[in-house]
Amino acid sequence: MKISELKSGQGQVELEAEVIEKGEQREFQKFGKSIRVSTITIKDESGDLKMSLWNDDIDRINVGDNLKISNGYVKEFQGEPQLTTGKFGKIEVLGKVEGKAKAKKAEVKEEKIEEAEESEETEEAEESIE
Repeated sequence: MKISELKSGQGQVELEAEVIEKGEQREFQKFGKSIRVSTITIKDESGDLKMSLWNDDIDRINVGDNLKISNGYVKEFQGEPQLTTGKFGKIEVLGKVEGKAKAKKAEVKEEKIEEAEESEETEEAEESIE
């Protein structure tokens, strides 16, 4: 299943996605219990989506984690679709997506080196003309 295929009201959602953003946690009381909630943004190759995290999941899930969501449910919150696992769903952390981040950093670094080399070559050429 892909994020772009999800619709509000849809259940039994099964997908894998990367956490790209994590919001601040909020705490409130319900039935005499303290409840914590946070919103993350997840993405796959088709798009991104907000997802609510509850209680202990907030502490164990972070930006860069690759998640497998099983038996999720899409609801509408503040006019936008949002994924949740509710009581019966499951979130599994498959690992970090560090490989992609490291590859991107290396790519950016290589581009900067190439730009610097080109700049130096241009300066040398201009000096030899003068």
